[in-house]
Amino acid sequence: MTSKLGKLLTEQRNPNSMKLDSSSIRDILEIINQEDQIIAGRVAEQMDDIEKATNLVDQAFQNEGRLIYTGAGTSGRLGVLDASEIPPTYNASSERVQGFIAGGYSALRNAVEGAEDFPEDGRKLIDEINVSSKDVVMGIATSGVTPYVLGSLQRAKELGAATVFFTCADRSHIDIDVDVLISVPVGPEVVTGSTRMKSGTATKMVLNMITTTAMIKRGKVYENLMVDLKATNVKLEDRARRIVSTITGCSYEEATDLLIKADNYVKVALVMYNGNASAEESRQYLEKFAGSVREAVEALEKTHNN
Repeated sequence: MTSKLGKLLTEQRNPNSMKLDSSSIRDILEIINQEDQIIAGRVAEQMDDIEKATNLVDQAFQNEGRLIYTGAGTSGRLGVLDASEIPPTYNASSERVQGFIAGGYSALRNAVEGAEDFPEDGRKLIDEINVSSKDVVMGIATSGVTPYVLGSLQRAKELGAATVFFTCADRSHIDIDVDVLISVPVGPEVVTGSTRMKSGTATKMVLNMITTTAMIKRGKVYENLMVDLKATNVKLEDRARRIVSTITGCSYEEATDLLIKADNYVKVALVMYNGNASAEESRQYLEKFAGSVREAVEALEKTHNN
């Protein structure tokens, strides 16, 4: 009897690393680096599908929906990592992007053997977190066959949620009904089957691209600065003043005064200055334009010019 799993792309041997054990430290490092250089190009080839997935996430966020990651092992950990970085980076609710790993949160630190083998656990998760048609569920399985992930996607689809599947397997080997399939076949790993390497890097790149873009479209960034920030400690107070000063051209001291009037909210301070408005009027316009500093300022300028 032959092994079906042995045919997976992620389980193939890499001809460029067959002599790892007899190579020098420098040679091993160069082999790893050379293989890593493949990843960005393979991701770029899938930009159409990454864009489709990001559009689904953007639509979900517009409708107060969530992005839910499900995965096992490295894939699950990377989903949890991406989700955990959204609140501190973009001042977004921890509910907006959530990551779940087969075996529960103890699996983040210690391998929970066999946890990924049960599709019913993936289905159960989707029911427990009350997934609805407002949400996007993104399953991550670099091998393309993880039962826990496939079960979660199947249940999410039944409930009317948008579904995205990320894998590093060739798309011709994937047989699951999802709205968007992102297949980034980065090729065999340097260490056979060690998907924390190239596959993990590709996963992190794509997750970062999707959530960063979705947060930018939600008004969390102005130009290329993180402006959805409330200064709550000394470090953040200094960062907030520097952001306001950089964008407006005002002095550090003027930025300090603006932030005091804005209750330490960077966005409000920026709209006050650029839109020549009070703190209350700035808040109202930010709310009207879904937090977009640029749109709020442009609307205020039109109002003042009429």
